[in-house]
Amino acid sequence: MDLDLAGAELKSVLNRLRRAQGQIAGVIRMIEEGRDCEEVVTQLAAASRALDRAGFAIIATGLQQCLTGTEDGLRPGEDREEMRSRLEKLFLSLA
Repeated sequence: MDLDLAGAELKSVLNRLRRAQGQIAGVIRMIEEGRDCEEVVTQLAAASRALDRAGFAIIATGLQQCLTGTEDGLRPGEDREEMRSRLEKLFLSLA
């Protein structure tokens, strides 16, 4: 299924991914500088949450698109149950 992220949805996802990218760069710097372990883990957790939120936003958009145009979300030869199973696996991969 191709996602058609447009406008605010795309901007939100990209902002979250850029935030995570910056946080990961910060974590790398902190480790290189020998910073406190607790500070490093706190920043790493923040980066992880930003990535999770971006993934959830992408999946939510995909689910919304599937609900509004179910046939568009189906792969060739795939029925609704197979599509539901595929989307469930995607969602659980982030959980």
